[in-house]
Amino acid sequence: MFWAIKICTTGMGEAASDFMGTRPVLLAAALVAISGTALIWLLLLQLRADRYLPWVYWGTVAMVSVFGTVAADGLRVVLGLSYLTTTIAFALTVAAILTAWYRTERTLSIHDITTLRRELFYWSTVIATFALGTAAGDLTANSLGLGYLDSGLLFLAAIAAPYLLHRGAALNATTAFWAAYIVTRPLGASFADWGAVPVHDGGLHLGTGPVTLVLLALIVALVRQERSTTAALRTVPGAAL
Repeated sequence: MFWAIKICTTGMGEAASDFMGTRPVLLAAALVAISGTALIWLLLLQLRADRYLPWVYWGTVAMVSVFGTVAADGLRVVLGLSYLTTTIAFALTVAAILTAWYRTERTLSIHDITTLRRELFYWSTVIATFALGTAAGDLTANSLGLGYLDSGLLFLAAIAAPYLLHRGAALNATTAFWAAYIVTRPLGASFADWGAVPVHDGGLHLGTGPVTLVLLALIVALVRQERSTTAALRTVPGAAL
């Protein structure tokens, strides 16, 4: 359920960012400001929470996806950087954050996030992975000429690698988690772009607005289902074991 919701948020963020980018300048600026404000508000709620709150957590992830995509694309355009350059830069950023996190806390496991400092490391990593995934997806689709569908299939195969390596005991759970987490961004974004862009660009021409709304509705439905499942498990004797 976690991975299904995560991939939907990445696709929704990509489509929403592209939708905002095609609006008139003033409207686009207002939408970006709203998404940025929503991200800060939800992140503060998440950091203050003393337990897992599904709507707050996934709302934060969704806003990271939207605003993070806008920021990553805007940075590339303003600085005139190539997709390869931004991919390398964001990869180094992710590596630097994870290194600092491990050297400080001696763990990168999400199950050990029990302090504010560790949660700040976690969300810093999440934001950086979204930026990296955005750049990597654009690199394969545009610079390498794979197109959106083939890029999506490529990342679909890539996300299976950490799972298979972990099942084969060649990769520990924490490394497998973060490897898969990074790939979810270009995976979801590639398929969202494929659904949204015109046919002559290799897509289905559904439009960024409809794709955003469909994925947003799917996220809401999945989070509601996750809450129901979690609540049901709490009523089962011994479920916590």
